[in-house]
Amino acid sequence: MIFANSQMNLRPPTIPSAPRSIQRGTPLKVLLNREAIECIAQNILYVHRDFVAKKFCECALTGLEPLELMQRGQRVAKAMQLFLPNTYSQAINIIIESLTPIQTEAEEFGLAEFFYLPHSFFISEYGQDKKYDSGKDPFKISMGALHELTTRFTSEFAIRTFLIQQQDRTLSQVTEWLNDSNPHVRRLCSEGTRPKLPWGKRIPALVADPRPTLPILEALKSDHSLYVRRSVANHLGDIAKNHPEIVFETCDRWLQAGASANVKWIIRHAVRHPAKKGNAAALKIRAAAKGR
Repeated sequence: MIFANSQMNLRPPTIPSAPRSIQRGTPLKVLLNREAIECIAQNILYVHRDFVAKKFCECALTGLEPLELMQRGQRVAKAMQLFLPNTYSQAINIIIESLTPIQTEAEEFGLAEFFYLPHSFFISEYGQDKKYDSGKDPFKISMGALHELTTRFTSEFAIRTFLIQQQDRTLSQVTEWLNDSNPHVRRLCSEGTRPKLPWGKRIPALVADPRPTLPILEALKSDHSLYVRRSVANHLGDIAKNHPEIVFETCDRWLQAGASANVKWIIRHAVRHPAKKGNAAALKIRAAAKGR
């Protein structure tokens, strides 16, 4: 354990290195191992000198080995909750201060950033609990935390509990982020609201009726970042699984309005699955969206 001595060797927040992509034969759960947990402790201790880092590590590591990645994220988040101040606003401010610098490049994060999965779970598990914040509503604080986190990792998993429990309020906040200068924030607006995000909780209300997110996709369809536009296409692909007619109507409307080459790419990507199944409407739309 690295915390036996004084705090003299503390260094600014960092994250452990990891491969850019999944390596054959290596389970994803190893991304949250002893090294990662001790690194989380070091980062928190750097900004909060009262943090009992050694006990936090012991707690987070207990029973960790058989757990898969997401379960490990939840386990470490629980340990963070136990050893940080017992008021959410204080705890989340410490967590935000312990983050590494903002990333502004419009590219997908690698596996190393899964280091922040426990931070994501901390917000999703505790970020709506008034009792944990001395009776105060922590919604705005949590939205700020999601904004900060998504520029280092992603908040697409954490925001889903807010959409499930407070859909209108959360969508209103998302709308305010649509013109954010950081592409990771704009991507969150589309990716976090996907009805059936892989690895993420499904949002039953949006699976049943995806129309509330259509203005988000409308606003982002011409985003200058492919990183963001790809999320728009995947979001439409999610909707097409249950409501293909909504996606067909949206894509046809965009085509009729003189879709750019970038928007045509979104359209082709959005209807690719029904097209592969031979759906006549999807095939017609894909044909119309070819070329420039």
